[in-house]
Amino acid sequence: MAKLYFYYASMNAGKSTVLLQTDFNYRERGMGTILYTASIHDRSGRGIIDSRIGITAQANTFEPTSDLRAEIEAALRKQPVHCVLVDEAQFLSRDHVLQLASVCDELDVPVLCYGLRTDFQGNLFEGSATLLALADKLVELKAVCECGRKATMNLRVDEEGRALRAGAQTEIGGNDRYVALCRRHFMERLKEAELRQLRFALADSVAAKR
Repeated sequence: MAKLYFYYASMNAGKSTVLLQTDFNYRERGMGTILYTASIHDRSGRGIIDSRIGITAQANTFEPTSDLRAEIEAALRKQPVHCVLVDEAQFLSRDHVLQLASVCDELDVPVLCYGLRTDFQGNLFEGSATLLALADKLVELKAVCECGRKATMNLRVDEEGRALRAGAQTEIGGNDRYVALCRRHFMERLKEAELRQLRFALADSVAAKR
């Protein structure tokens, strides 16, 4: 039986590179694949899977309203599909993941999803949470913190490299916006941001009373 895989990691762990290498391996053996990425992920252009080592590939895009099961089933009627690979899987909805699970269970096509586990506040994305619950196999890819430990968290930073504690869950960016850290240093940087906000608030309060 085909399986649903979730390869998860922090930023800079090489998730897209591993996906593209896997796609190459299938195609080198004459097997058909379908690539997907989130429509909102447009760092290198819409429908482009890009790795930080410079490898890219064109992919289908998924929207909130996409029916991935129907799209993959339609593709199967035209040609064999031996694997479906999904980049930026954290942006999948619960319905998307259920559709992909049915592709494995009912169409017997393996689905490999690659994405972040948590956002810049340490909260699970909807797609990641559902994959963690339903995937047949979970694989953690390793990134490295600035201290040398395994990086598991994604810190969002401003133009000066200072940690940000608030904002929309989704904000596309690269090394200029995110830093991969171990939990200890992630928490320390968030605490620094909180203290900085308190100092600013206190200064504003004192200025207002003058």
